[in-house]
Amino acid sequence: MTTATLAATATPPGPSPRLAWPRLFAFNRDPIGFTMAMARTYGDVAAYQLGPQPFALLSNPEDIRDVLVTNNRNFVKGVGLARAKRLLGEGLLTSEGDFWRRQRRLAQPAFHRQRIAGYANTMVAYAERHASRWQPGDTRDIAEEMMALTLAIVGKTLFDSDVEGEASEVGAALNDAIALFSDSNRLLMILAEQVGIQQNARLAQTRNRLDAIIYRMIDEHRASGDDRGDLLSMLLQAHDAEGDGSGMTDQQVRDEALTIFLAGHETTANALTWTFYLLSQNPTVAQQLYAELDAVLGKRLPTMDDLPQLHYTDMVIHESMRLYPPAWIIGRRALNDFTAGGYRIPANTTVLMSQWQVQHDPRFFPDPYRFDPLRWLPEARSRRHKYSYFPFGGGPRQCIGEQFALMEMVLVLATLARRWRLHLVPGHPVTLQPSITLRPKHGMRMRLERRHSHG
Repeated sequence: MTTATLAATATPPGPSPRLAWPRLFAFNRDPIGFTMAMARTYGDVAAYQLGPQPFALLSNPEDIRDVLVTNNRNFVKGVGLARAKRLLGEGLLTSEGDFWRRQRRLAQPAFHRQRIAGYANTMVAYAERHASRWQPGDTRDIAEEMMALTLAIVGKTLFDSDVEGEASEVGAALNDAIALFSDSNRLLMILAEQVGIQQNARLAQTRNRLDAIIYRMIDEHRASGDDRGDLLSMLLQAHDAEGDGSGMTDQQVRDEALTIFLAGHETTANALTWTFYLLSQNPTVAQQLYAELDAVLGKRLPTMDDLPQLHYTDMVIHESMRLYPPAWIIGRRALNDFTAGGYRIPANTTVLMSQWQVQHDPRFFPDPYRFDPLRWLPEARSRRHKYSYFPFGGGPRQCIGEQFALMEMVLVLATLARRWRLHLVPGHPVTLQPSITLRPKHGMRMRLERRHSHG
């Protein structure tokens, strides 16, 4: 049933509102466990209150498609991302309505296939350069390593700037920003827009540090007037042909650039970290990956032209994002009443759709905790509902950088795994940290073993 069909009058199942406050603390302690328990107990539509706010968890791919695609105009972003505006401004992640539609039109050409194809060599060169510092037997925190690498790649492709030198400062500022919107602050995200004075001061400080770097790059680009082949050049030169023909102000460019910077670095780094962890725990899958890389690449580095032949590498990435989706839950607020699964859900309910929960559902993925890249063979994919897997969201607000991210992950994985095998350090605790993204709480300490000595 859809938002257009409001014949349903039944209230969705869920726990009593009387325990809304204890439930809020339970969610804060273990959001993934809480979400899984709600779906297991109440089914595909579960309604509950966390503190003062009503929520509905949807777990049926049809209902998820209805919210994200068919009736997307009935929904806006949730309270958490409204707070993120304090850092990101009116970027694609946080803006709404006609303004968002105009910004999406202006930003879209920067992500056209031909444009992002030009970034392939940068991704490979930076991955190879990064790994040239590794030594056999070294122990490294691969979560940190991937953060530094993806930061360098997004800096070069977005700004045509070698931000590797500034990686520690930008990385620290981004870490501070993410900490302000996660974990102990999850309660604040749900309860209110208000944050404490100390937190506001920290956020302003973080924003100022990032602004100093980004506005400097915008000024340099504006002064030269050249198209450097990077995303920032595209954003600065974009004009709204469907509207008044104008472009973006520096403030709008800043908001979009910072959004891409954050999203394009944090989520990709997490996905690669979890991929290396899964490969270390599944030697048979790892051997198949190495066999494909040796057959396709031999002794050379991957290029854009190799992507169609790197089938298994691509399936490894997809399966890793199924098990450890970088964005593990999506929230939307309903503007009007709507129906899902035959139940009526009132306006102003926050609708949650959890990639983690749906992508671990045995109805869609038998033996759901097993790492099996063969789930991504074309015939297996065709048997599943499209919205049983949605790591990049869906509908008009599907992640604009999806193709960029997929290309980067496959090329970086191919570049690193052709030469290196990574082993999880025995006894290293692997714990989920579900905040805005899905990080490993204690990092990912791994020992490096050289596979090949060729260049």
